[in-house]
Amino acid sequence: MTTMTMTRHITPMLLGLLTAAALGCTGEELAPPEDNPLPEGNASGGEENTFDHPGTNVDPFELLERLRREGPARYAARVHSCPKMKYDTMGTILASRGVNLASTVALSAGRLWRESDQALGAPNYAARQREARELSTATASKLFDIFVQAAPEIINMMPARAECTVAGIGAEMFNASNQCTADGIACLLGVPATASHLELCNLTVQRASDVDKGKRIAVASLLAAAHTCE
Repeated sequence: MTTMTMTRHITPMLLGLLTAAALGCTGEELAPPEDNPLPEGNASGGEENTFDHPGTNVDPFELLERLRREGPARYAARVHSCPKMKYDTMGTILASRGVNLASTVALSAGRLWRESDQALGAPNYAARQREARELSTATASKLFDIFVQAAPEIINMMPARAECTVAGIGAEMFNASNQCTADGIACLLGVPATASHLELCNLTVQRASDVDKGKRIAVASLLAAAHTCE
């Protein structure tokens, strides 16, 4: 018998002896499977030794109904995804609500938008970089800053905007009592205002340190909620 053949036979024997010795030193014995059954009904092992996972038993009819509502996974991933709004689209939305994008006034919304193109993820053609797809924290913060600065312009220009005029009457963002109006929110967001929109808007104005700040924050918050995933 060659040395290599002897090694092949001896190695498994040594491993078995070492395992038996280790168990003997600890004084522990492995419990048979029938005395230590695995948990049933879900994929979790226990609260003390693993993460808790949801059960694996899924009603096929519930799954079918969910697929009917949401569509196939490939389709749902596209429809329910939340990419960053394009830089040019941000400018289009601001301009459509009365913001002067050519403004040179310091800290104006138009100037912030123009000078923050890289922070907003705009494409850098000189560096051969495409536009960012994901909404980063820096981009979201800068976008909210722009919305806050744009709010006074939007509030003042809303009644004169053609898209906010119905039967010759322009919508007002706030009424004489400094309460948000449904027509104003609908013009701001481009969708009919809901009771939740009105409640959020009015609470923001009421809880602010003063009315003007409350109006600016309310408008900015509604815009941020409509155009980001936050």
